Amino acid sequence: MSKDLVKKLVIDSGALRVAARWQGKGVALLMYHSVSDNPNSQQDTLGGIAHSTLVFRGQMEVIAREFNPITIEDLFLFLKGQRDLPSRPVVVTFDDGYADNYHLASPILEQFGIPGVFYVTVDCVERQMPPWPAQLRFAFLTSGKTGWADPDQRRWSLATREDKIRAFERASEFCGKLSGSPQSDFIAHIYSDLAIEPVRNRPSLMMSWDQVRGLLRAGHTVGSHTMTHPNMAHVGEQDARREFLESKRCLERKLGQPAVHFSYPCPALQPHWREATVRLSREIGYKTAVTANGGLVRAHHEPLCLRRIRPTKQVAGLRWNLECTFAGRVV
Repeated sequence: MSKDLVKKLVIDSGALRVAARWQGKGVALLMYHSVSDNPNSQQDTLGGIAHSTLVFRGQMEVIAREFNPITIEDLFLFLKGQRDLPSRPVVVTFDDGYADNYHLASPILEQFGIPGVFYVTVDCVERQMPPWPAQLRFAFLTSGKTGWADPDQRRWSLATREDKIRAFERASEFCGKLSGSPQSDFIAHIYSDLAIEPVRNRPSLMMSWDQVRGLLRAGHTVGSHTMTHPNMAHVGEQDARREFLESKRCLERKLGQPAVHFSYPCPALQPHWREATVRLSREIGYKTAVTANGGLVRAHHEPLCLRRIRPTKQVAGLRWNLECTFAGRVV
């Protein structure tokens, strides 16, 4: 008997739902980035963060049929003790601000009556360039160079694709600690070292501001994913404050409404948030902040460091993971 069949039988038996009743109320936040008709075509930029349109549609059908989608505001009020929630509540979130969020994900969410939360990297939308991990990934995977020296002068082979990915990951450890102009300078230096032309914004790679406003008109929520996508736990307090504050102000100026929801980038290194960033986000005026830490959100949890769940690349896999998570078993 296959594992998939065993999992289906366990789900269909209702045993996991019974176990979930003993766990108390919890909320599952799903963390997506991109939806694509052909995810493999984006391997040199986005890597494995894109979900196929077919799978995403199937996953949202499961969410609408077997769970209860809610808004991030519903979750915030629940955490404040001001709102009760239905059983098995789910929040669907997207990070970065790719145009496929508008063209592909949003219509599917609307088809199934699911409100989404879209966290945009503000400077990337403004400049129409992808976040720095996509820029660096493109540089390393398309370069014809055979080697690269990191800032510590350690040499890295670029002979194979696996070598290039290792070098990209090493470069990400340096870039993740940078924000603003130093980050841009680091990327420019990498492109010069690797002797390739900078990645240009492919048609509709990042959303426009009109498209971001379109998400609001469709009933979704838009939040900040920083200005320039650094690891907020690895930049100084002044840089972290600027990332929190400038992205908030720019969103409010562009969208004409308060920006009170935030998502922590997790591009490289751990941790990707700290108690100091929680305090800073509260001081600046955010109501919620989501992380890449796994698990359910419970009633006693801090609204400014909320857990999320990474969805699988299969419909059945997401269903299994959600059932297990609600039952108290993190998978």
